[in-house]
Amino acid sequence: MMAEILSGKQMSEQLTQEQQERVAALRAQGIVPGLAVILAGENPASEIYVRNKKTMCDTIGVHSEVVRLPNDVSQEDLIAHVERLNQDPAIHGILVQLPLPEHLDEAAVLARVLPEKDVDGFHVVNAGKLFAGLPGVVPCTPKGILYMLHQAGIELKGKEAVVIGRSNIVGKPVAMLLLQEHCTVTICHSRTQNLKDVTRRADILVAAIGKPRFVTADMVKPGATVIDVGVNRVDGKVCGDVDFDAVKEVAGHLTPVPGGVGKMTISMLMENTLEAACRSAR
Repeated sequence: MMAEILSGKQMSEQLTQEQQERVAALRAQGIVPGLAVILAGENPASEIYVRNKKTMCDTIGVHSEVVRLPNDVSQEDLIAHVERLNQDPAIHGILVQLPLPEHLDEAAVLARVLPEKDVDGFHVVNAGKLFAGLPGVVPCTPKGILYMLHQAGIELKGKEAVVIGRSNIVGKPVAMLLLQEHCTVTICHSRTQNLKDVTRRADILVAAIGKPRFVTADMVKPGATVIDVGVNRVDGKVCGDVDFDAVKEVAGHLTPVPGGVGKMTISMLMENTLEAACRSAR
């Protein structure tokens, strides 16, 4: 049995076309969606991410602004930029690119972004809404994962889902989304005992731990859907948290790295920005 590959690249390209049409319709109503990205320091990976986000904004017609700040920017100056963007009616979404330089308090900075402009979905208000099952801004990667599962027509109701990783960015929110889809959800982490026994029960297995090729074929239930969130570099090449070549022989569906979940993350950032622009116009 060979897994069906879930291509985030193909799904994101289709979604990009739809978003271009939605932006054109908004602009015809005098609404120009706007996204601001704050980049502090000179992290090479962050530079690539920010460039990709700006390229996507240009592609679908979203106004974008990149605020570049030095590595030694003070907490007060960074928050002042956040507050300025909070008050700017042309900006509907604010993204603080992480990680921040070590001397800055990430939680305190993220807390100053208005919840309605928090297109990353990291604000505690939006996290609380997700936990309570209320409408709010959903973090981009988990939102992209659910989009992929729905587009692939994968049944979720009543299925057993296992998430490896408990981060606030992916692990916890994707677990909440799967729970809302009526999955039975288990979150695994570094203290989980007999991990292989747990993962082999999963109909849906999400790997989000940042360890290259950690999930091996013997950890996967035959026919399971495996979602690889990891982005790791090994010998200059990008790979995921899943041993792709081995797991594709066992799984029913599998996302590749690159070309999988990562593509959907930026598409969902655009989706959150468009939704924020629509809310501001009501």
